[in-house]
Amino acid sequence: MIFSVERAKLLDAVNHLQRTVGAKTSMPVLEGILFSAEQGKLTLISYNLEMGIKTEIYAKCKEAGDIVINARLLGDILRRMNGVQVEISADDRLNCNIKSGEATFDIMGMSATDFPEMPSVADSNSFKVNSSLLAETVKGTIFATAQNEGAKPILTGINFSLSGGFMQLVAIDGYRLAIRKEKVNVEKEINFTVSGKAIGEAVKLINEEAEDVEINVSERLINFKINGYSFISRLLEGDFVNYKKTLPVSHLQKVVVNTKDLINTIERVSLLISESFSTPVRCYFNELNVVFTCATSIGRATETFNTKLEGENFEIGLNSRYLLEALRASEHENVQILFNGPNSGVVIAPTEGEEFKYMIMPMRLK
Repeated sequence: MIFSVERAKLLDAVNHLQRTVGAKTSMPVLEGILFSAEQGKLTLISYNLEMGIKTEIYAKCKEAGDIVINARLLGDILRRMNGVQVEISADDRLNCNIKSGEATFDIMGMSATDFPEMPSVADSNSFKVNSSLLAETVKGTIFATAQNEGAKPILTGINFSLSGGFMQLVAIDGYRLAIRKEKVNVEKEINFTVSGKAIGEAVKLINEEAEDVEINVSERLINFKINGYSFISRLLEGDFVNYKKTLPVSHLQKVVVNTKDLINTIERVSLLISESFSTPVRCYFNELNVVFTCATSIGRATETFNTKLEGENFEIGLNSRYLLEALRASEHENVQILFNGPNSGVVIAPTEGEEFKYMIMPMRLK
């Protein structure tokens, strides 16, 4: 196999595909990228048995062939080379030669026959969404997916539902809930759950040049076609959590706040909170303001935030990180925060419309 290609384009593709190579796996071939060279085209595939990426770039092919090259090593080599073009050749013994400018590397490749076949998804159940819209809605929900290994697998994902011309994304980890809803030009009725890790990697393929993302869904797999890349992942099995029964249908107290001002206040008050401990921020709401207090072994911080409370005075403990992540994800100048006393979930929503809804559970105060 012998081919030459523009080094910058190859490095860009390798950087993207590195995200789905296996890490510290018992199958070394999964730590590599499969290269398939043919006339005028180079196909690259990375696949870790859970998700994978495939792309094609233009290449001058002198001799067709296939080989697997360690992704991390190849990326490091290409990054440090300074030639405009790079030529890669491999013989029958898997000896791989990489040349660019005055630099030459000889490394061992791996057999393409050992590389697992990446599954494909039929185009029968497909739809398109704006790339920026997809990236924004994922960003606005992915932080609420479960991160700990002991969580139910379904809680580590984001649930997508398309119905009535709207696309809704929902994430819940047992302590908080994130919902984003946007109007889309899709008439299909589809519901599926994809892991937060997979969709997080998929949207990283979106850049300023990407307009629409084509999404193909089957019973067990999903495929995102983004800007010349095909990203495939397994779907999470099982029914998603019935989150609707956790959302309050009414509220007893309400405040409307400037989002940026509240973020700044919570950031200051929570400076004394160590990541090793889950210390709540104590929030005392009255008709004129909110008094935020945080007391830890390091010290004590108090700040008064002016806002008008609708409803009776009350006190509640909140996780500052959960509150900050929800406020930042809202991306609205003002939001309304709804309460049902000190022991019920706190809902953050826009002052108008239903574009997003975030809920965090209170923490017990001592």
